[in-house]
Parts: sequence; structure tokens; C-alpha cells
Amino acid sequence: MSMDPSETKKGLFVTLEGGDGAGKTTQINNIERFFEKKGLVVVRTREPGGTEISEKLRDILLDRENGSMEAVTEMLIYAAARAQIVRELIMPALNEGKAVICDRFVDSSIAYQEYGRGLGSIVAEVNEIATGGLRPDITFWMDIDPEKGKTRASGAREPDRLELEAMDFHYRVYEGYKKICENDAGRVRRIDASLPVDEIRDIIYSYLEELCESKGRN
Repeated sequence: MSMDPSETKKGLFVTLEGGDGAGKTTQINNIERFFEKKGLVVVRTREPGGTEISEKLRDILLDRENGSMEAVTEMLIYAAARAQIVRELIMPALNEGKAVICDRFVDSSIAYQEYGRGLGSIVAEVNEIATGGLRPDITFWMDIDPEKGKTRASGAREPDRLELEAMDFHYRVYEGYKKICENDAGRVRRIDASLPVDEIRDIIYSYLEELCESKGRN
């Protein structure tokens, strides 16, 4: 299925990135309310997951018993799950003019597999194929130190396979996110996740207002 998002995408595509304990879910709730007040139909989803097939792949990726999974295998399964959700859910919603909010997208693979696993530029190349070149209109990176994030998230649920990785892996991922933010400053907005929740909400809303103005959605 060939796609040219620059020609077909009518809706708004917002993604959130960041490590555990960064507060993404709270801000996704706020973003949903923002778009609803604008009169937009909102589709919320997550990665990996979001469709029946992608959720099955998510289970494989995060299963603690799959500790022997190779880095390349991990990268390809993430890309496969992403290819499915883009074609089955995200692009149809965008083509209908809806606002799609996704918890993680390609930036996660760049951070976790390119930088965390050290796989290099092949990660971006594979994901270009998986997504058909689809890019978010705006991405919010919830910036939190991995140690602090782990402390925040501890006890919420049993950690998954990636969360069990050593802290040096999570710091490589963190450095990856910083590089992404530096290299794509026009799209990625760094949000200090240590700020009060309401202050973070207001900062995000200001960016979303700018986005809506640029897209004629006011």
C-alpha cells in the first residue's frame, strides 16, 4: 500500500515520547480534551499495539520470558507492529480529518534500537518503509532522567522486558531522545517532565494552539 502522507493526511497527528514515569498518560488525557474542545474527533492509540495484530506483537516484544531476543529481531517486530497500525488505524483516521494521539511512534525505535541497542541508521530506514514516510505534526518528548522515571514508575505494575534492562541501556535511550530533539527541533518539543502537571498541560496547550493555527483548525 503506497502512501504519500503530505498529500493524503487531513487530520492532526500528535505523538508523545519519553521513558517510564514521564507522565505521558496524564498529558494524553489533556491533549484529548484540548482537541475535543476544538470540535475534533479524537483517536487515541499506543505503540506497539493499537490493533489486534499489533497488540499480539506487543505481547511478544514485552514478554519478560523473551530475554534472549536479538536486537535486530526486536527492531523488525516493532516495525511490523507499526506498519499494521499505520495502515489499519492511523492513516484512515487522519484521512477522515480526525486528531490522532499516539503514545510512542518511530522516535521510540530510534531511541531504543538505534541508540539503546546500537543498531545505527538501519532503524530509520526500516521504519521509513514501515510507515510509508508518515511523520507526526508535533511530538512531545517528556524529558525525565531515567533514574527518576524509574522511581516514579516503581510499583505501578510488574516491569516488562525492556524496563528490566540495565540503567546504562536506559541512559543510552535517553541520550538518543536528546539527539532526536536536537536534530528535529521543528517537530519535537522538549517538555520538562519534572514540572507541575498543570504547568506541563499549559505548555503543551500553547504548542497545540500554534499547530491548530498553522493548520487552520481554529
